[in-house]
Amino acid sequence: MLAKESAFKQLVFSGVQPTGNLHLGNYLGAIKRFVELQDRFDCVYCVVDMHAITVWQEPTELKKTIREVTAAFIACGIDPKKHIVFNQSQVAEHAELAWVFNCVARLGWLNRMTQFKEKAGKDRENASVGLYAYPTLMAADILVYRATHVPVGEDQKQHLELSRDIAQKFNNDFGESIRSHGFGDAFFPLPEPLITGEATRVMSLRDGTKKMSKSDPSDQSRINLTDDADTIALKVRRAKTDPEPLPSEEKGLRTRPEADNLVGIYAALADATRAGVLKEYGNAQFSTFKSALTDLAVAKLGPIGAEMKRLMNDPAAIDAILADGSARARKLAGGTMNSVKDIVGFVRS
Repeated sequence: MLAKESAFKQLVFSGVQPTGNLHLGNYLGAIKRFVELQDRFDCVYCVVDMHAITVWQEPTELKKTIREVTAAFIACGIDPKKHIVFNQSQVAEHAELAWVFNCVARLGWLNRMTQFKEKAGKDRENASVGLYAYPTLMAADILVYRATHVPVGEDQKQHLELSRDIAQKFNNDFGESIRSHGFGDAFFPLPEPLITGEATRVMSLRDGTKKMSKSDPSDQSRINLTDDADTIALKVRRAKTDPEPLPSEEKGLRTRPEADNLVGIYAALADATRAGVLKEYGNAQFSTFKSALTDLAVAKLGPIGAEMKRLMNDPAAIDAILADGSARARKLAGGTMNSVKDIVGFVRS
């Protein structure tokens, strides 16, 4: 049984799908932020393998990519001893709470989810039920730990808002039962977004109007976290630019997507601002700026790639980290789920 506190303990939850080819966008948009949050919060970081199978995954490849994401977490600096690192499918309470939330969420709420419309495309009748209902599983991922904060990019804000709606409706629907079990007026917190800073949305190196993606057929469009120094340098040199020098002020980037993307990447890697980067490199030719960006990217990303490869060569060690994290996660999730069963009215031994 959970402690019946009036205030929710601050806790961060977030996850990354194991769909292969982790790249610079995943690092700057998510994992780098995860590392920074360790100093301020207790953190639960999840490899969301159940979300991955909303579209078909080759089973052998899925095992590999689960371990790859775990290796990336550790190589980037997440401490699995101080915080919890695990894969979602080892904690059954995620799916169990998702079913309760399927019965709380309203069909109209899910119909408004823009990501389903984008991913399903025109052939929506052929999309899996999992792809449609995955926002309720995402809500369960967060709320099974009663997490108070979630680092999200702009493309996930709608799903976090749905999680808040589900938490609020559960609290309202079962308010009398929640109070009778000693939890005050709310059992679930309304999780708050932690919006990331510079370069939260990293764009393709070949087209500054498109998001960097593992599905892009051109490997030159992205920097993979496992790329070696020579490959990183080549991709930066080949990145699309325009013929003008860099502007000296941010407003000069508004109509120059490729320049804006490269400046944003430099700013995020250097823990600086776009304005600060332009103060140093404004009016410089792209050849000069790309040389500096190459040095920075190799210095920051090269060690991560090398450590990921070392970890991937020892899958048993990765599996041990996941097993330990899953056991610790189950203790938290089990307490929440037992209380939910009591609140809803289920009989349990």
